[in-house]
Amino acid sequence: MKQKTMLSYVRDLPNLLSLAGLACTVLAIYFSITGLYAAAMIGMVWAVAFDWADGLVARKLKGRTSTDAKFGGQLDVLIDIVSYGVTPAILLLSYGQFEPVFLIGAFIMMAAAAIRLSYFSTYGLGEGAKYTGLALDNNSLILVFIFLLHGAVSHDMFTIILYVGGVTLAILNVSEIKTPKLSGNPRNVYLLGAYTLGMTVIYGVQLIQVP
Repeated sequence: MKQKTMLSYVRDLPNLLSLAGLACTVLAIYFSITGLYAAAMIGMVWAVAFDWADGLVARKLKGRTSTDAKFGGQLDVLIDIVSYGVTPAILLLSYGQFEPVFLIGAFIMMAAAAIRLSYFSTYGLGEGAKYTGLALDNNSLILVFIFLLHGAVSHDMFTIILYVGGVTLAILNVSEIKTPKLSGNPRNVYLLGAYTLGMTVIYGVQLIQVP
């Protein structure tokens, strides 16, 4: 079989969806750094939506070769480390005004993401189609929910909540708990769609209210 060119894989719809998720992640990172956190939350939740979509589309498409699947899998993993490792870490650093103490939490979150993805790449799903450790996409979904408290409590209190929440999620990522593959259930796909749209509306309203 003739070896394909790198950019030829961009025409593959699941890979396009993965890259769309990466674009949302880049926006989330940008808005986290600039302090426009409502926009960052929208980017984070849509990154998860596109991450789920690429897998669903890939499983339904016919005619994809094993090489196509392998490339898509590698692309997905590399984007995941940015979406679910780098982005939450930058969010924490930014909210902590880049004080050195927040480097510890940021490192723990990124290290956990790297270990979690490496473990999954090695062993895949366990018995009963369950993950070992909390799947990383849950981190973004939970952090987006936690951020609803922003403004409802003091800045110092929310800083503690965000720090503890991020580190706790990191610990769960590398724990031995068994969690189901949520994206494999059609009902969960609809729930994610509703969650994504709901959070987009909530944070969108906050953006409109920004003076």
